[in-house]
Amino acid sequence: MRWALVKVCLAVTTMVVVAFAVPLGLVVKEMARDRAFSNAERQAAAVAPALSITTDRDQLERVVASAGSDAGMAVHLPAADGRPAVDIGQRRTADEDIATVRELGRASTTEVPGGFTLLQPVALSSGAIAIVEVYVPEAEVSNGVGTAWAVLAAVGAALVVGSVAVADRLGVRMVQPAQRLVEGAQELGEGKLGARVPEEGPNELRLAAVAFNSMADQVVQLLANERELAADLSHRLRTPLTVLRLNAASLGEGPAAEQTRAAVAQLEREVDTIIRTAREAKPQTAAAGPGAGCDAAEVVRERMEFWSALAEDEGRKWRLAGVERPVRIPVARADLAAALDALLGNVFRHTPEGTAFAVDVHNAEDAVIMLVSDAGPGIPDPEAAMARGRGSGTAGSTGLGLDIVRRLAESTGGDVRIGSSVLGGTEVRIWIQLDGRQPVRKGHRGSVRRRRAGRLVPTFNRPRSLP
Repeated sequence: MRWALVKVCLAVTTMVVVAFAVPLGLVVKEMARDRAFSNAERQAAAVAPALSITTDRDQLERVVASAGSDAGMAVHLPAADGRPAVDIGQRRTADEDIATVRELGRASTTEVPGGFTLLQPVALSSGAIAIVEVYVPEAEVSNGVGTAWAVLAAVGAALVVGSVAVADRLGVRMVQPAQRLVEGAQELGEGKLGARVPEEGPNELRLAAVAFNSMADQVVQLLANERELAADLSHRLRTPLTVLRLNAASLGEGPAAEQTRAAVAQLEREVDTIIRTAREAKPQTAAAGPGAGCDAAEVVRERMEFWSALAEDEGRKWRLAGVERPVRIPVARADLAAALDALLGNVFRHTPEGTAFAVDVHNAEDAVIMLVSDAGPGIPDPEAAMARGRGSGTAGSTGLGLDIVRRLAESTGGDVRIGSSVLGGTEVRIWIQLDGRQPVRKGHRGSVRRRRAGRLVPTFNRPRSLP
């Protein structure tokens, strides 16, 4: 593209220069010729008054000498009163040309060796016609023409070179963004997901760069979502693994029991490895669309029925409240079940056997609050526990359980808080928004304001320490 633009500009500029320089050079040549013959006419006119007064040879020679060069001017007097024709000065024109001018009575130019001659007829006092001959050398006719042509050629060459340079710069400006776009595509194809293209250059290439960067961001996001999905699905395996581990612990002693416990432990390690491998991607949970969601009360009852059997085996007391009536929330059933399993699994995994726990559901006008509390030792650093991938620092913790819960709440515009429960341990409060607000940004979990009944009303500021 670059060289094609240079060639087009070279051809166009060359044609323009030729179209203007050639006629201008011819005009300069004609002007030099007119200037030379105008000077010859002035010299001839200087002799005409003397010829109208006298035809004396000596006087005319002095007039010719004063008017011009003896070698460049001549006067031809016709024969009269028995006198022969007289030629004063060097004669260069043929007799036929002189006779023709005398007969026609008007000035004429004739080409002679080395240049041209101007033949100017002048009427004498006797009525005869004398001819003044002025020699114009070829060098005088073309005086300055070569210089003018050289200047025109230099200007034309400068215009061509300048236009080529400008075209080359324009070509570079067009080609470089395209080359960067190609390089970015190659890097992205090689797996360098951080490849981006500067959004500069012509408008079309700038739009192409914007589209490429947007595509690259979407590719990165899609890959991140895939890793996130792998991590979340792997984390959901922790629930049945917990059941297997608890059941394996009750098998007693023996080779089969030891093999079962070893297999469960190995399976847990493999799941943890999968989760840690996939957890680097940034999560993204989309809010449920209109009409989507589930009955939170039904899901809570179902999951508590599942976990109650394990609680019975470990001697844990548990309490369930607020699920007597349907509670619709804009969350997919599977996502809510996974979040509850993550929280209850943490209770069973990180608290001693016999530790009591409770699940409460509160249905407000614009939000649903779910509380999962226990009587365990608590979480020393809630902020670190909420950080994705860091976990609680205990063995077998991947740091994804609370993150799954947080993303579920933030997909509705709510959030998650960790505090102290009335049972003496940890309480996780899940705030699920019902009014269709946009998800809150991470790090912005203070009080928010919303519009209700035409005025702004401050919402409940969820505290860190929960009653």
